[in-house]
Order: sequence, then structure tokens, then C-alpha cells
Amino acid sequence: MFKALEIVGFKSFADRTRFEFPPGITVVVGPNGSGKSNIVDAIKWVLGEQSVKSLRGREMADVIFNGSGSRKAVNTAEITLTLDNSKKLLAIDTPEVHITRRVYRSGEGEYLINRNPARLRDIRDLLSGTGMGTQAYSVIEQGKVDGLLQSSPRDRRIIFEEAAGISRFKMRKLESLRRLERVEQNLLRLSDIVDEVENRLRGVRAQAGKARRYREYTNRLQELRTQVAQVDWNRLSGRIAAFDDEIRALGDQRGASAAEAENIEAQLL
Repeated sequence: MFKALEIVGFKSFADRTRFEFPPGITVVVGPNGSGKSNIVDAIKWVLGEQSVKSLRGREMADVIFNGSGSRKAVNTAEITLTLDNSKKLLAIDTPEVHITRRVYRSGEGEYLINRNPARLRDIRDLLSGTGMGTQAYSVIEQGKVDGLLQSSPRDRRIIFEEAAGISRFKMRKLESLRRLERVEQNLLRLSDIVDEVENRLRGVRAQAGKARRYREYTNRLQELRTQVAQVDWNRLSGRIAAFDDEIRALGDQRGASAAEAENIEAQLL
């Protein structure tokens, strides 16, 4: 899904440099010290990497070009990664998605999605389930292959699920359960309010001289009953129906991914 990478002011790339990734396999070659590892660091960084150690630095500002014998240091590092979204794998209705990250000497930084301000969480949510997040194996460094082979079956399953996109469905399922729980809590609160209003209404009925308050509480009770009925209807029809559809889709996806995981694990062994 990587289509292009544009770097400026990042580590050894003082000038604006653009890399194109055409379909197929792209190989970056060069002598030691030519900046090959910095390209990998740039991809990790723009995807949201927060570990300075992983970027081979002491603080985040170390990723900014610090000058050389013939060049002055710069004050900003910026990377833009262009992703091919022609298959609509990302939840944005554009054929290309541009993810940009900047950092300044002051330590401040910012993210952009398609040139619009965004948060790190927005980047992670966008890439969730695509296999391209910072916790995924879209970038495999030296030494991590052995770690993958020696990992536990549970850890390998998590990796395969992330690569296959199942983790995104699990997150949606969890969010649906949370929404359902919030609906149930709202129902309980509304039920408590109805009980309270009914108790007050009984007290008002005993006072013939307070007919106006009686009417107010009666109207309020009717409104609350209507709200309870509406929430209950939505809960039993729309939300649960949608949730069931999502669970079925997740089951289908899980079956396919489990077979794929077994095949990959058999190949690894």
C-alpha cells in the first residue's frame, strides 16, 4: 500500500527527497552510511513510532538534521507517506491517503492526514487492522525474524490477526459492546427517573390543590416513558441487529484468517 515517501530535514536527509514505490518489490541499495536505515526509520516515524531508542536517538529532536561540514542544521523534520487507497482499505474516501508528521527543535510536533490536522490516535485508528501500525510487522528489523519464529503461539496469532485485519473487527466488536453497555446504563438511569417521577406523582395526586404540578409530572412521566420505549426499541432492533451482522462477518473473517495462519505457521516450521 506504500506509494511514495517524501523526506525533508530528517536525519541525513537535509534536502527534500522523494521515494516512489511502484507495484512489486522495491529494493534500496547503497554503501554503509548512505542512509538506507534512515529510510526505514522515516517510515516507522511517520507511522507514529514514539520510541526514541527504536529510532537510534536519545530524544525526539535527534531525528532533525543536525548539520554537517558543508550544511547548517535545520529546525524542522517532516515526512509524508502516501498510501494507495484504491481498494478502500482505509476509512477515508480518497484514492490516496497522505500521512504527515513534523517535529520542531522546540520538541513540539504535529500530525496531518490529507493535509488536515490530526492526532496520533487518529493515525493509529486509521491504520488499525491494516498491518501497517507501529506494533505490526510491516517493518521487520534485523533480529526480529528470530523473535517472530521463537514467539509463543498466542503472540504469533496476534501478529497474524493484525496482518489479516481481524484486529480491526475485534476492536469494532469491543466498541459495540461498550456502546451497548452505555445504552443499558442509560436505560437504568431512565428507569430510576421514571420511578422517582411516579413516586412524586403519587404524592401530588393526594393534594387536590396542586393540579398544575400534577399535570407537569404527568407530562414528564409520559415523555420519559416514550424515551424508555424508544431506547428499548433501538436497542432490541437496530443496535443488536447490526451487532449480529458484525459478529457474523468477524466469524467469517476469523475462519479465513485461522486457515491462513495455520498455513503460514506450517511454512515457518
